[in-house]
Amino acid sequence: MNILRTDSANIDFQTLVKSLDATLSEHNGENDDFFAQFNKIDTIKNCIVAYIDSIPAACGAFKPLSEDTVEIKRMFTHPEFRKRGLGSTIVQELENWAAELNFKKAVLETSRDLKNAISVYEKNGFNRIPNYGQYIGVEQSVCYKKVL
Repeated sequence: MNILRTDSANIDFQTLVKSLDATLSEHNGENDDFFAQFNKIDTIKNCIVAYIDSIPAACGAFKPLSEDTVEIKRMFTHPEFRKRGLGSTIVQELENWAAELNFKKAVLETSRDLKNAISVYEKNGFNRIPNYGQYIGVEQSVCYKKVL
């Protein structure tokens, strides 16, 4: 496996995110427009792509949310590469990168129905918190936080 730190201009990152968006659109149904507005990738500076045998297999990103906090975004593993620990690898690499840039905390939002994603976050030390920002009052959302 090879891990690349890049930005949202990376074509492999963009391709993986297109697959993510298609998956989420199906999952979110009529609520997709609400969530999609918060998932733009045009200016994300901190993106990760994991490659297996030179094939883009998984991705993730973070963006600053405040002076000391990043929000983890755009986590996705291509279906043919699932069950290999790539989600944890991506989360850990994002945490390390954020810490190198002196961020102290990471937060994220996911769907309460995405049990595999929740499992990855909880296994990696993220703790459930009240929904923050635009997710306050959104029943479908669950939010997590970790001190880096």
